[in-house]
Amino acid sequence: MEALYSELKKMAVNFRIRPGERINEAELAKKLNASRTPLREALNRLVAEQLISSQPGKGFFCRELDVRTIYELYELRATLEEAAIRRACERATDDEIERLKNGEYAAGLAHEGLTIGETTAADEAFHLAVARLGKNDEAANLLNLINERIRFIRWIDMSKRVKQTKSEHRLIMEALEARDIERAGELMRNHIFRRMDQIVTVVREGYSSIYVAGPDELFSRRFGEGD
Repeated sequence: MEALYSELKKMAVNFRIRPGERINEAELAKKLNASRTPLREALNRLVAEQLISSQPGKGFFCRELDVRTIYELYELRATLEEAAIRRACERATDDEIERLKNGEYAAGLAHEGLTIGETTAADEAFHLAVARLGKNDEAANLLNLINERIRFIRWIDMSKRVKQTKSEHRLIMEALEARDIERAGELMRNHIFRRMDQIVTVVREGYSSIYVAGPDELFSRRFGEGD
């Protein structure tokens, strides 16, 4: 059951089922070698996580790449992470900050030769680790759910601004080490927040990636020396 759920979740997060497309349960069950009951249970879990939607009498559908929803998720993420790093400045021990610096932060600095998927995963790990230093488990869990809903958009965003992202991480890490609450909060919010016009552009590129090259091409694309 968990393996089936994980595979379906990957398909939903990565838009291997196209936005707004009705999910053919019989076809999907055959493809995944699963019976209909556990398949439906897994689909209902994904509905609860807002990774797919359901319509009474019509079935399950892949979620849309909706500009307003994505904007609101980025806005919520910026609010959560700004508050989290402020708490981390106050609550984290020196040893915890050092472990972050030598762990998720250091691991996330490199990108040359890595895929966009790998680079984005490392970026998520750093941000989630910072949130956990804020020592509010509910906030960290909510951030994780938001990341899943915007991951595809973050792949596109990362492909365009990877160097800027790494540079901003350095400044954020320095502010956290200095326990500069105001600067850390401001840096984190500016790092995450996207204007509506920026979201519109990225969503358009997202649709192009899905319908032209396919989402796997974006996920597996590697950064070169000039990126």
